[in-house]
Amino acid sequence: MVSEISPFKDIHPEFAPGAWVHSRATVIGEVKLGKDTSVWPGAVVRGDVNHIHIGEGTNIQDNSVLHVSHKTEADPTGGPLVIGSRVTVGHTVILHGCTIEDECLIGMGSIILDQALIKKHVLLGAGSLVPEGKVLESGYLYLGRPAKLVRELTPEEIAYFNYSAEHYIKLKNAYL
Repeated sequence: MVSEISPFKDIHPEFAPGAWVHSRATVIGEVKLGKDTSVWPGAVVRGDVNHIHIGEGTNIQDNSVLHVSHKTEADPTGGPLVIGSRVTVGHTVILHGCTIEDECLIGMGSIILDQALIKKHVLLGAGSLVPEGKVLESGYLYLGRPAKLVRELTPEEIAYFNYSAEHYIKLKNAYL
């Protein structure tokens, strides 16, 4: 079975060396995947009305949905989706037109809405909701609907971000 990788209006997804899309994932349109990035079964990465850029060593886990907001006269940039490097996006996460900086972990079932900014070294607990335009500051655990600051992260938790990224790079290499 071949992955569903398709253009939208003649704009094709771009993959850096080592990027991998599982055969049951979907990637459409203006999407750039960084080196060693992985997209797992059931995930949909749909860059049809704006761009999606995903950094190196990031993993987009099973059944997650990544989408964007279109450009308008009132908002000429619209809502692109930008994900940094070494980010773990857990199962069934919805990311819509937001920005996630490097080395974060987005817990399973979380939702992050347009114009939200997740700064480097954030742990977003499972099932959390980040409202439009909210900024999550670096170095903290956030949890809830809406997401609220819970506590500062430990050095071990911050180190886990890179461990998780490396684990998924090794796992995607095993699938290759």
